[in-house]
Order: sequence, then C-alpha cells, then structure tokens
Amino acid sequence: MSMENCPVQRTLDVVGEKWTLLILRDAVNGVRRFDDFRRHIGLSEAVLSDRLRKLTAAGIMRTVPYREPGSRSRNEYRLTRKGWDLWPVVTALRQWGETYAGEPEGPVMDIRHDECGAPVRVVVECTAGHVALPPSEVTARPGPAARPQA
Repeated sequence: MSMENCPVQRTLDVVGEKWTLLILRDAVNGVRRFDDFRRHIGLSEAVLSDRLRKLTAAGIMRTVPYREPGSRSRNEYRLTRKGWDLWPVVTALRQWGETYAGEPEGPVMDIRHDECGAPVRVVVECTAGHVALPPSEVTARPGPAARPQA
C-alpha cells in the first residue's frame, strides 16, 4: 500500500538531495568548517552553502561562531540531536556500500566499538530485543497515521 505521508519520502525531502548525505557523513566524522566540507567533498561554494542552509533550517545542523586569530568571525556546522539520529542511516549506507560497491582490499573506513574493538554494523531489531531481523520475519501494516494515496 502506498502512503501519501510516507516517512521515507518525507526524510528524503530533507536529506535526499545530491551531496547532503556526504555532508552528513563528514559531519559525523568530525568535519565542522565550510572549507573542510568543500575540500573533502569537492562541491561548489554555492551548492555547499545551499545544503548547509537547508540542513540548518531543518534543525539537523546548527551554527556555532568561531574566530581564527587575525580573521573575521565565521560559523562552524555541528550536528544537533536530530542530526546525530541520522548516524545509523549513514552507517547503514556505508555498510551496504562496502558489501556491494566496496574496494577489493576491504573497507575504506574501519569503524570499531571503543570498548571491545569489534567492527560496528547496523541491524534491525524489535523493541523486545530480537536483533538482526530479516525482512521475512517482519510484517508491515498501515499505522494510525497512514493516509492511503487517492
């Protein structure tokens, strides 16, 4: 069943533009400054400005002023709680990319749990604690907010 108020579509309306997920990837990895985003991703100033403005307007990033000695005040871009909640999405995309579009030598980024040193992965779980659920063990039904498309 197709829903007019699909949350996947609404999420893509916010983060689905080209470059936006790469900006989020860099922000998760500690990039905060405009010139660093530009250098890492390689996009134009105009496009980067537009995407950062949209992410800030959506409450995914916030600006924090900083000043280098002898320079004018500028803004850093930092993830908000809402932005950090996209970390599993970025991690899942990286995980899929390593599996299906990765380098033959192995992962580009080696992301591990600080406490035990094991690699980090994204899994689907239920609220009762059953983890790594395959699609065959899950049923999707319209929820209370579902509005079928006309």
